[in-house]
Amino acid sequence: MRVITQHTLGGPEVLTIEDAPAPRPGPAEVLVRVEAIGLNPLEPRLRAGEFPLLGPPPFVLGWDISGVVEAAPRTWRFKPGDEVFGMPLFPRAAGGYAEFVAAPALHLAHKPASLSHVEAAALPVVGLTAWQGLADLGGVTEGDRVLVHGGGGGVGHVAIQLAKSLGAHVITTAGPAKREFVEGLGADEVIDYTAVDFTEVTGDVDVVLDTLGGDTAERSLEVLRPGGHLVTAVAEEDTVLIAKFEAAGRRFSGIAVDPDPVALRGLAGLVDRGELRVHVQETFPFDRIADAHRLIERGHLRGKVVLTV
Repeated sequence: MRVITQHTLGGPEVLTIEDAPAPRPGPAEVLVRVEAIGLNPLEPRLRAGEFPLLGPPPFVLGWDISGVVEAAPRTWRFKPGDEVFGMPLFPRAAGGYAEFVAAPALHLAHKPASLSHVEAAALPVVGLTAWQGLADLGGVTEGDRVLVHGGGGGVGHVAIQLAKSLGAHVITTAGPAKREFVEGLGADEVIDYTAVDFTEVTGDVDVVLDTLGGDTAERSLEVLRPGGHLVTAVAEEDTVLIAKFEAAGRRFSGIAVDPDPVALRGLAGLVDRGELRVHVQETFPFDRIADAHRLIERGHLRGKVVLTV
């Protein structure tokens, strides 16, 4: 099979396509013939060596996959020919930038029939982050006021729709170019962060989902009601910030996404009921992975970037 690997840390040019043996599925695993690979902002950071999640190179990046089961010799959960999607093994290496991936069957779900492989590959990381952040950690219920920072991005655009499906009143921050996009996703209020400070126009929020980092989490303290809850996918280990929230009588949770078959099936159900759609800004063929990384590094994406195999 072909695989995208790197032998050194650095810019997008270190990503190379090589031939490698196809993996062999172990017990309770399936071999997936990959049709599409969802790309995430974390991956260029790992490629560049910003933190050593996968250790020193060589390694193969990638977790979001959608494809067809090629072999399932020792599991009853899937059979050859099944269309599946998922985020196997995260945060351990899954080798997702490849034509074939061996994945635990429990880390996959049947692909929603209404989604293409490209759309399905875009969903797992952002969908599971939103689900675990809002439904599991945040406990969002009907009538809650939810603020989603970065509503036009990968996690944000799914989080808006998920919060609406849970019955929340959804407020989001977005630039003027994305206002129409996030309104189309169901946002009840859109704050143009280029013109207005969200702390001045938002208050009594029950749950804040932070996908941006910087000082966003700390400033969100000002808009949370007593007992309100910040869930951050960025500053989850900031002990000073955690202490500030606790002292102010607000809750603080960090979300480090992990594989979750129950949530994957829940996301698929929302898709099939027409309550969730995933937006793909651009697709790239397998051999243009470096260009795809460059686009991600420029930032300000609308939804996701996907690699086709």
